Amino acid sequence: MMNAEISKKAVSEVLTKGWLTHDAMWFYSCLQELGIEKTNELNKSAIALMASIETKRMLKALGMQGETIDSFEKLRIFFTGARELVIPEWMDFTLSMDTENILRWQWNTCFAYEGVKRLGVADKYKCGVMFRIECWLDAMGVKYEMTPVIDGCLMHQCGECKGQFRFFFGG
Repeated sequence: MMNAEISKKAVSEVLTKGWLTHDAMWFYSCLQELGIEKTNELNKSAIALMASIETKRMLKALGMQGETIDSFEKLRIFFTGARELVIPEWMDFTLSMDTENILRWQWNTCFAYEGVKRLGVADKYKCGVMFRIECWLDAMGVKYEMTPVIDGCLMHQCGECKGQFRFFFGG
């Protein structure tokens, strides 16, 4: 018998896995047709275009539509909500904002890295996952510094993917 009421968590998981499957198949199709360099270029272009729309939608869903993100507290509210909206529990991701104007992140395992590794292009992959977060910040007009600066895939290059954003407000 079918359960008439589906939990928010179950809906999120189905939608997120569907989106990620589409993303992976799109990446694979581009890779087969165009090669890794052009695929990286198109991937980042699509992420940047999507992120500006996605950010507006998330701000609206969080009741922050029209707000200027001009404080660390507002940014914390955004990232807490964004994590719940688009980063499912099954992703092995840690995010902390317990130090003023600092967001620390770590991917313990990374779905994108695992995928590009299976495709044999991890050494040439340009990370789209953290680029998406950078695009969110850019879309909100938040000034930041990211350490390390990512040019490639940290999991492949360093064996781990972690770092931080330092934010600059009011100046």
